[in-house]
Amino acid sequence: MKNFLVIQMLFTELLKMAWLSLGANKLRTFLTMLGVIIGVTSVIALVSVGMGVKKNILDNISRLGSNMLIVMPGSANRGGMRGAAGSVITLTYDDAEAIKNKIKNVEYVSPTVQGSYQVVYGHENWNTTVTGVIPEYVAIQSLEIKSGLFFSEHDVDVRNRVAVIGSTVAANLFESVNPVGKKIRIGNAPYTIIGVLESKGQSSGGQDQDDVVLIPLTTAQERLIGVTYVRSINVQVSDADKMDEVQSNIEKLLRQRHRIREGAEDDFNVRNLTSLMEMMNSSTTMITLLLGAIAGISLIVGGVGIMNITLASVTERTREIGIRKAIGATYSNIMLQFLIESTMISVIGGIIGILIGVVAAQLISKFGGFTTVISSLSIAASFGFALFVGIFFGMLPARKAARLDPIEALRYE
Repeated sequence: MKNFLVIQMLFTELLKMAWLSLGANKLRTFLTMLGVIIGVTSVIALVSVGMGVKKNILDNISRLGSNMLIVMPGSANRGGMRGAAGSVITLTYDDAEAIKNKIKNVEYVSPTVQGSYQVVYGHENWNTTVTGVIPEYVAIQSLEIKSGLFFSEHDVDVRNRVAVIGSTVAANLFESVNPVGKKIRIGNAPYTIIGVLESKGQSSGGQDQDDVVLIPLTTAQERLIGVTYVRSINVQVSDADKMDEVQSNIEKLLRQRHRIREGAEDDFNVRNLTSLMEMMNSSTTMITLLLGAIAGISLIVGGVGIMNITLASVTERTREIGIRKAIGATYSNIMLQFLIESTMISVIGGIIGILIGVVAAQLISKFGGFTTVISSLSIAASFGFALFVGIFFGMLPARKAARLDPIEALRYE
C-alpha cells in the first residue's frame, strides 16, 4: 500500500511537471498539437463520409425490397438486341406469369415497363417517369399509400387509365390541393389519379424516388408506350436461404421458354440483390478504410512533429535533467517524464480533434450534400491511434533524456 502511494505521488508530480513544461511554451505546444488535431479531425470526417456513402447505397438497395431478384433482358455480358426505343425485347408479361406460377418459394412477382413523359394538369405540366406495374409492386417495393388507394388486378385486366403519383409530382402539379380524383393527361390521354404515395426521398445516386407516376402494366404497354415486352421482372423470394435455388430455377425456366440451346448465351440475366448488397458492402467498407488510412497519414506526420519538438525540449533541458539525476531521479523517472509530456500532447490534441471532427462531419452533412455517419468506432480508433503515436514517437526522445550522463548534463551550457 505504501509503495502504491509513493508511485501515485510520483506520477502526480510528473504530470504537474509535464503540464508546466508544456505551458511554458504555449505556441510551440499548440503547433506540435496541431498535427494530431488535424489527423484526428481528418480521420473522423472522412470515415463518417465513407460510412454515409455506404449507408446510402445499402439503404437504396434495401428499398428495392427484401430477398429480391431482378430479371433483366439481354445477356449479362452484352446488351442484346435492342428495339427502337432502346429497350431489350426478350422478356414478356407471360414470362413473369410463368415465374409466378411455376417457381416455388416465390412470394411476389411484378413486371415493369417505363418511359419519360410530360404529365399535364390544367395549366401545369411536369416531366416525369411513368412506370407500368401490377399491384404486387407495392409489396415488393415496400410502398405506402398516403391518400387514396392503389389500382387493382381488375384495372390491369381491363387496361384502365388510372394512376398513382409520387409526392414530387403531386407537389408540382397540385401544390396543396388533394390530387385524388383529379384527371391528368399523359401522352394526350386522360388518367384519373386514385392514390398518392408516401415520400421515399432520394436514392444514394441522388435520384428523386418520389418523381414517379405508376399506372397499370397493360395500360402502359398497350395504350401508352405501345410495346409487348417488359423492361424488368422483380421477384421477391419468400426465404433468403432459397435465393440461389430460386435464381437457378428462374434461369432454367426462362431458357426453356426462350428456347435457348445448351451452351448458347442467355438473352436475359438475373440479378441477386443480396449478392449485390454484399458486394457493395465490401466495396464501400474498403473505400471507408482507405479514406481512414489516408487521413491517418497526417497523424503519423503529427507524431514526427511530436518527436522533433520533444528532442528539442530534451536539448534545451539538458542541465535540468542533470540536476534531477544528481538529486536521485532514476532512468525510469526521466523517461516517464518525457513520455508523459508527449502523451499529454496527443491526448489533448486527440480530444480537440474529436470535437472538431464531429462538428466537421455534421457541417459536411448539412452544407455539403453528403450523408455522414459518425461512428463511435472511428472516434475510438482515431483517438487510440493518436495516443499510440504520442507514446511511440515520444519514446526516442525520452530514452535520449534518460540516458544522459548527469555529469555531462550539468556541464551543458
